[in-house]
Amino acid sequence: MIRRISILLIISSFFNCSDSKRSVEEEAIEQMENNLIDEIETGGGMPDDKNDTIKYLALGDSYTIGESVAQEMRWPVQLVNRLESDSLTFFEGSPKIIARTGWTTDELQEAINDQQLSNDFDLVSLLIGVNNQYRGYDISIYRKEFEALLKQSINFARGDASKVFVVSIPDWGATPFAEGRDREKIAKEIDEYNAINLSLSNKYKVVYFNITPISRGAIDSEDLVASDGLHPSGEMYRLWVEDILPRAREALSK
Repeated sequence: MIRRISILLIISSFFNCSDSKRSVEEEAIEQMENNLIDEIETGGGMPDDKNDTIKYLALGDSYTIGESVAQEMRWPVQLVNRLESDSLTFFEGSPKIIARTGWTTDELQEAINDQQLSNDFDLVSLLIGVNNQYRGYDISIYRKEFEALLKQSINFARGDASKVFVVSIPDWGATPFAEGRDREKIAKEIDEYNAINLSLSNKYKVVYFNITPISRGAIDSEDLVASDGLHPSGEMYRLWVEDILPRAREALSK
């Protein structure tokens, strides 16, 4: 760009010194200069790194932070790595993860309130609720607080619901940790919680991924469980990402 400006200035100076009358060449040079100025002012031909990169926000609990697995095996990180293999470029620090083991919906909300988050994310995911179920909270609380979190997630994505997706709650009752507990009761309650987050996802036209059947495969496959006997392994998270990947690509292509 600087080289083009220098050449134009040299040529322009030559014509200005050689003849007081405007020639066809001088008019052409002037037009080229004007076009170049317009290009600079509008940013034409100059890629904006910030606009060309993707910002991804992942909200959740132990499943989003990837308890008991290596950082690169967390499902949001696996998702970013797969998308980057498609030649997509993510903003430095993506995915931005706001999640912690043990969080309920109200604790996630408090953590979000403590952050100064922008509303310019290109992708936002929400997975929360297992600890509401585990602690035996009134399920009506979940409905209210999950809806508030979902609406906030849409706001973080510039108000575009197509850039937001919800992941269902895994069934921890299928893990070795649940040995000796009432697995059927756990499964029933997880299904009730997921019925709520699915209903609200439909209400706000947000993409929903039902990974709960995958999580229930842990009862027959130790490879799907992390070393703590409770949380998903990197392999299970990989299976989640396989489900999520096509729709994530579609959302980012819009």
